[in-house]
Amino acid sequence: MNNGMFKDKTLMITGGTGSFGNTVLNGFLSSDIAEIRIFSRDEKKQDDMRHEYQAKFPEYSDKIQFYIGDARDIQSVRSAMHGVDYIFHAAALKQVPSCEFFPIEAVKTNVLGTENVLTAAIDEGVQTIICLSTDKAAYPVNAMGTSKAMMEKVIVAKSRTTKKTKICCTRYGNVLCSRGSVVPLWIDQIREGKPITLTAPDMTRFVMSLPEAVELVLFAFEKGESGDILVQKAPACTIETLAKATVELFDPGHEIKVIGIRHGEKMFETLLTNEECTHAFDLGNFYRVPCDKRGLNYDKYFTQGDSERNTLTEFNSNNTKLMAVEEVKEKLLTLEYIQQELANWGK
Repeated sequence: MNNGMFKDKTLMITGGTGSFGNTVLNGFLSSDIAEIRIFSRDEKKQDDMRHEYQAKFPEYSDKIQFYIGDARDIQSVRSAMHGVDYIFHAAALKQVPSCEFFPIEAVKTNVLGTENVLTAAIDEGVQTIICLSTDKAAYPVNAMGTSKAMMEKVIVAKSRTTKKTKICCTRYGNVLCSRGSVVPLWIDQIREGKPITLTAPDMTRFVMSLPEAVELVLFAFEKGESGDILVQKAPACTIETLAKATVELFDPGHEIKVIGIRHGEKMFETLLTNEECTHAFDLGNFYRVPCDKRGLNYDKYFTQGDSERNTLTEFNSNNTKLMAVEEVKEKLLTLEYIQQELANWGK
C-alpha cells in the first residue's frame, strides 16, 4: 500500500490488535507512513503483536507504537491521541451472544466509546476519522446491532459539530476468517473430527475479505464527505453454501450438522435500508448515504420532504448476487488464513 495521502502521517487504530488492525499493518507498514498507533486494552495481544511484527518487518517495526487504553475512558483516549493525523476506529464489542447477555457493556464500548473517540479527535484537531460499523446496524434486532445503530447516529450527529475533522462511517457485512467468525470455528471442528455446526442452511450473509474491508475504509477516507455512511456492494451466500465450500476445501464429505438459529440472529442481513435508499448515491462499487444537514430547525423535518424518491430499494443479502459453492471456494482460497491452514493440513 503506497498511498501519498499517508506520507509522513500518524495513523491511530482503536481496537488495533484485531483482524482489521493486523490487515492495515500488513498493508501500510512498508509504505511511507510515519507512525501507526495501536490503541487497545489487552496488553497480551499487544505484546504478541509487537513480537510478531518485529519478526515479520524488522526494518519497519519501529513505526508501530502501542498504547494501552480503553475507548470507554476518554482520558486514556486523549493520552494516546497527541499528534495523530488520522484515526480508524475499530474498537467494538461485536459478538452477538455476548452483547445479548450484556447489552449495557455493548453500549459502553460501541456508543459511549465512539463518542469519546470522536470528542477527543475533534479536540485534538485530527484531520479524518473513519468509524467501522456493521450490516447488523441496519434494521437491528439484537443488542450488538442496536448499539452499532446508535453508534452510527452518534457519528453522523458529531459530524455536524465540526468542519475541521472529517468523520465518516463504513458499514459492511461478515468478514471471512476474521477473529471470532464462523469459518475458523468450522476448521477447528473438522480438525477435531466433530461435525461442523451451522444454524440455518438457507440463512444468507454478505461475505467479504479483510482486504476488502480495508479497501472500503480507504475509499471512505479518500472519497467520503463528513457525515457519510459508506457501503460496499458485497456479494452474499447461504450459510449452507459457505459450509459446503469449507468442507470441500478441507475434508470432502465431512458431516454438517444443523443446530438451529441462535437468539438475536436474522435470516438475512441488510446493508442499506429502504429509507436510506431514498437519498443514497450509487458510486459504482459503493453506496454513499449522506447525512441530513438541514440543521437544528426541527420544523423543517415536518415541512420539507423529498418530492422524488430514489428508485433504489433495500440492499440485503437476499437480493444481492448469491455465490455458488465454487465461487465461495475461490474467494476462500484468496485468503491468507485459508492458505496457511491448508498448508498446515498438507494440502
